[in-house]
Order: sequence, then structure tokens, then C-alpha cells
Amino acid sequence: MRPRLPLLPLVRSSLLCLALLVTPLAQADSLDRLRNFLEGTKTLRADFSQTVMAKSGRKPQLSSGSMAVSRPHKFRWQIERPYPQLIVGDGEKVWLYDPELKQVTVRKQGAALAGSPAALLAGEGLLALEKHFSLRDVGEKEGLEWLEATPKSTESGFELVRIGFASNAAGELRAMELTDSFGQTTSLVFSRFERNPALSASTFRFTPPAGADVLGD
Repeated sequence: MRPRLPLLPLVRSSLLCLALLVTPLAQADSLDRLRNFLEGTKTLRADFSQTVMAKSGRKPQLSSGSMAVSRPHKFRWQIERPYPQLIVGDGEKVWLYDPELKQVTVRKQGAALAGSPAALLAGEGLLALEKHFSLRDVGEKEGLEWLEATPKSTESGFELVRIGFASNAAGELRAMELTDSFGQTTSLVFSRFERNPALSASTFRFTPPAGADVLGD
């Protein structure tokens, strides 16, 4: 049996996340950049590479794919290599599809997203975000300005989410790091970002394929 890649801790509760370009802001810190993203971005699309490192330090698991977001609450996260997986949030439910297993897991989106990293980029705004996370700017490291988001709920499954923005005037989002309650770290690097592209409504719909087992709500 092939090794199983975790379904993005960000989406186990659901996604995040993702890439974005915020409104240019001179001498802005990471909190300003996040605020500008939430105020100025309706849709986004990007590619990503993902590295999952266990606390034990065993060989990391690598994957890559693409993502899209339509705020609020709709997203598509597609792992393309090495093993296809698809996660779609349609605004009401979150669908997780494993083509190899021919299995679909579905959850009500409110339960799947509340307090999860997906809320960072697909949520309603900064005030709503601050209900679930404590946010703070932690300065520059390795050429990026970092924001830390600490879940207020102990049931989120995550201990810490870090978001890295480019330190230039444009302040593009470049990276995310998620540490779960088991000490596993998921690192995401974004590329080919598009801000406010036209996205078809079908991007955020999912119909279980014929013959697939459907589990959940």
C-alpha cells in the first residue's frame, strides 16, 4: 500500500491555505498585510508545494498541487503529485476525495472550518478571524515577515500557524507553516499567484463520482 499523505492539517479542521497578493503598503508589518488581504481580495489562485515533517524527524513527505479560494468560505485544494487528493469547500460542506481509494468523506463546513487554518484565508474578515485565533507579528526571518496565529480552541488540532509575507512593498504571501498537536509540521510554499481572478462557480462544486464510497454527514 502506498504511503498515505495527511489531508492538509489546514483542512483536517480543512485547508490554508494558499497564496495571495496584498495591497502595497509601505513599512507594513504582517498584520497589516493580512488585513489588506482580507479587505481587498475576493478570489485567489496559486500553485503550492507541501512538505510534511513528523516530530520524529523521519523522511519528510513531499507533495504539490494547486488551490483556489472564493471568499467567504469557498475553496478548492488539489494535490496532484505524488498521489492525487481533492478537497472542496462549497460554502456548506467540505468534501475530501481520494481517487485511488474511490472514497469521499464529507463534513458540514461549519464544523470543519471553525477555528481551523482555512479560516485564515477563506473566512469573512479580520474580526471573525480574531474570534478563533490570537494574532501577532513576529518580525522578519529568512527574508520574510512572519505572522503567528494561535488557535483559541484546544479542539482545533493545531498548536500554531505561521504565515510568511515577502518583505518588499508588494508584500506577497509566500509561505505557511502549520504545527499540529502531535508535533507534525506542514510547510507550504506558494507560486504563480493570481489575485482576484475570474473563477467559475463549478470550481467550488463537488459531485461524488459514480461508485465512490461516501462517508460522513
